[in-house]
Amino acid sequence: MVAEADGWALEPDAPPDPRTEVTFERTGTIVTTNDSPDVPFDRSINPYRGCEHGCIYCYARPSHAYLDLSPGIDFETRIVAKAGAAAILERTFRRRGYAPRPIALGANTDPYQPAERKLRITRDLLRVFHAYRHPVTIVTKSAMVVRDADLLADLAREGLAHVLVSITSLDPDLALCLEPRAAAPGKRLRALARLAEAGVPVGVLVSPIVPAVNDGEIEAILSAARDAGARAAGTILLRLPREVGPLFEAWLDEHRPKRKARVLSLLRQARGGRLTDARFGHRMRGEGPYAELLRARFRTACARLGLDRDLPPLSCDRFAVPPVPLLTSDPQLHLPLADG
Repeated sequence: MVAEADGWALEPDAPPDPRTEVTFERTGTIVTTNDSPDVPFDRSINPYRGCEHGCIYCYARPSHAYLDLSPGIDFETRIVAKAGAAAILERTFRRRGYAPRPIALGANTDPYQPAERKLRITRDLLRVFHAYRHPVTIVTKSAMVVRDADLLADLAREGLAHVLVSITSLDPDLALCLEPRAAAPGKRLRALARLAEAGVPVGVLVSPIVPAVNDGEIEAILSAARDAGARAAGTILLRLPREVGPLFEAWLDEHRPKRKARVLSLLRQARGGRLTDARFGHRMRGEGPYAELLRARFRTACARLGLDRDLPPLSCDRFAVPPVPLLTSDPQLHLPLADG
């Protein structure tokens, strides 16, 4: 095995991979709405609950508790896939009076985690977006996104698609430690480059910034992403909601014990004395001198590299309902599409 392989790659002498169990969830709706001022979208789709990438810092971990599963290992190994997601989305688009607005894929968990190789739920969703000329954005830390470059490039030609690639570190060892089953940094940069070459507007998310762990890499990540074709950039300060806090502290005990006190001290400085701050307008950014210093470094680097701009606006004017549905009208009967 090689550390750069996407998915469940571990070091040669590592213990056997944890076994993933995928179950299916049937639901009547697939699009989630939000009114948060901290994110640039108000509609999203998460094809999967839980995420095999196993990122220790993932703020979505507590959502697994609502399924009576643990935010720890269960979140990484007991994945819930949304059966018939594409058919449900098509039914949504065909409703009388539906008004299109950009929909984000992967707002909570990664739409290109390893289970997607076989299940192709994200691919099916993109085929519906493509057939209806509906705007879509994607956030991922997986190189698997290049599999769908054909659909994304065609959508992008009409101003209907963006992709943001999340890069936490350029150090493969640190990335493997923080994000054990996500694509290595080099693969993410190459995925970003391949999408850019295909004409897809791409950006980079330098997130999360973990104090005293990867905060020294801000400029280097931005520079590498710009060289690969990124046209915009964003960043998020580490968040530790609910069960994520104890999980992250345990990670520090194991992997960065000598830095633990410093990491938590800086985080508290940026979170009003706490390890997390759930307030809108603060939870992604932090406050205080340390958080301001991070923002100043980020802004300066973006300005120098030409990343201090937004990706082109997505168009809602292309939306059109085909006379014949792409899929069966019954989402419960839908199986993954058999295309290439």
